[in-house]
Amino acid sequence: MVHNGIEYGLMQAYAEGFELLSAAELITDVPGVLQAWSRGTVVRSWLLDLLVDALEQDPGLAKLDDYVEDSGEGRWTIEEAIKHAVPLPVISAALFARFASRQDSSPAMRAVAALRQQFGGHAVRAAGPAGTPGEHAGPGPAQN
Repeated sequence: MVHNGIEYGLMQAYAEGFELLSAAELITDVPGVLQAWSRGTVVRSWLLDLLVDALEQDPGLAKLDDYVEDSGEGRWTIEEAIKHAVPLPVISAALFARFASRQDSSPAMRAVAALRQQFGGHAVRAAGPAGTPGEHAGPGPAQN
C-alpha cells in the first residue's frame, strides 16, 4: 500500500502544477503544456497522461466537484510511517489537502485571519453570503 501513498503525493503535485499553470496569464493552453510534459520530460508518467485525458474530456474540469475522498491507503501509509518514525511530509500534506477539499469554509483560516488582524492590523475580508468571498476589510490593501 505504500505505492498508494506515493500516488497521493504525485497526484497532489500534478494538481498544484495544473492550478498554477491555470492561474498564470502567460499560459493560454494548459492542457497542451501538460501534454508536452508527458512527452519526454522528467515528470512524465501514466498519472500525467490520465490528467491530460481528463482535461481533453472536460477542459476546465468544471463537471467535477472539488471534494476529494481518500480510500484509506494514504492514512495507512502515514500510520506505518508514524510507527516506524519515518517522516513523510509530502504524502502527509497530500492527505491533508484532501481533507481541506471537504470543507465549505475553514474555521482555522478564519482564526488565522483574525490573529493577523489582531497582532498587526493586517487587512482581512469580511464574510460574504453563504460561501462567497467577502469584501476586503481593514487597513490598507489585502496582505499575506
